[in-house]
Amino acid sequence: MNFYSDKRNHNTAWLGLVVGAVYVLAIILTLEVCVAFYQFADFSTFNFVAAVAGIMGFIGFSDVRRYTIDNAAIMVHSFGTIVRVWASIFFVVVLALYMTKTAADFSRVVMIVWLLVTPFTLALTSLLCRWSVLRMYRAKGQQRTAIFVGFSEDAQRLSDAFQASSIFGMKPLGFFDNRQGSERVGAELPRLGRLIDAIDWIEKNPVDVVFVGLVHARSSDIAPVVDALHDSVASVYFVPDSTLFGLGHMQYAEVAGTPVLVAYETPFIGLTRLLKRFVDVILSVLILIPLSPLLLAIAVGVKLSSPGPVLFRQLRYGVGGQKIVVSKFRSMRSEPLAADGEVLQATQGDSRVTPFGRFLRKTSLDELPQFFNVLQGGMSIVGPRPHAVQHNELYRKQVKGYMLRHMVKPGITGWAQINGLRGETDTLDKMQRRIEFDLYYIRHWSLGLDLKIILRTALVVFKDRHAY
Repeated sequence: MNFYSDKRNHNTAWLGLVVGAVYVLAIILTLEVCVAFYQFADFSTFNFVAAVAGIMGFIGFSDVRRYTIDNAAIMVHSFGTIVRVWASIFFVVVLALYMTKTAADFSRVVMIVWLLVTPFTLALTSLLCRWSVLRMYRAKGQQRTAIFVGFSEDAQRLSDAFQASSIFGMKPLGFFDNRQGSERVGAELPRLGRLIDAIDWIEKNPVDVVFVGLVHARSSDIAPVVDALHDSVASVYFVPDSTLFGLGHMQYAEVAGTPVLVAYETPFIGLTRLLKRFVDVILSVLILIPLSPLLLAIAVGVKLSSPGPVLFRQLRYGVGGQKIVVSKFRSMRSEPLAADGEVLQATQGDSRVTPFGRFLRKTSLDELPQFFNVLQGGMSIVGPRPHAVQHNELYRKQVKGYMLRHMVKPGITGWAQINGLRGETDTLDKMQRRIEFDLYYIRHWSLGLDLKIILRTALVVFKDRHAY
């Protein structure tokens, strides 16, 4: 992730919210049309369905960080994305009807037709949104001209983003740089001269925005240009080095009105932390209540499969690196720890795993007691998977950024797990890739991403070849 991977600005932020609202309107109108064409259905009975679908639709389709709309894109979302998100929304609606015991009150014909028709109405909505937005931002007076003074890699990415998407409202004209061969760096833009040449160029060629790079140029070279910009009407932006100290993921923010560059931060502060906790508690209760007979049956099966306790409890690292106790249904025979206290990961064909335990691990049913850990507050439904304390101490010395995954609560499932990084981490490369995915989740968190992970987990666990 680089400094500009979070492409949020005043345009994209509003677009993300507007697109979400328009999609919600399309979902509800499609439902109303389906009800109107079926003579045995009543509008009033579907108010609850419309409310749940509207809320989930806004969560699933609105995101202030995503919508840049490339000029080459046909729609805001691809049709495949629309189908996946809509299927998730419909699943939540049906689950809500089941949990409220009101499913019998709704016409199955209307629900099925609504399920099948809505992806196409959303695709049409997506086409119209894309056309309207690009038409608006391509209109005369909406595009501002821009130049770059000091052309760094970050400036290059910024220029590429401007040229790829009209929604940013920027038309790059060229760049100034002292380095030899910088023409090759900015192959898509003309080199207009050296840094000092920018002063005369700006006087003769009015420009709306000037981006000043802070990487390769010396301050003595940049200072005269910045000073000259005081005598212009151009907007001035400074482009910092996104790879400062080799971090490669800096972001801009304000703290108490003071601009700062953020290297590491948790997404769960203030209201987002409360929202995440609220969703965890509600979903855990909705999952545990109907699954309570299954939990009891598994407990009996574990007890009969081999001597020992029903639950396996182990210390893991939680949020902030604090130790927590994580529970699972025991899937292995009870054996004393090795003399050196080493915790051995389960491997393929591990003789310690019981036949019943192998079934539990294959289907991830052994993880179900962790929903109680979620209710207790030590875990979240979605987050980086917790590792044994001993493994933490080993890998934090070998994998750069390993402990950053503990900026959030560990989860029952996570972004790494649904992307094939589940099971034994017998090589350092596997652990590094898992950490990369964990950190991606932390930097890109949204409720929509959590919902996507939960639904994909349900599909992955039954065909996962990495669980043993």
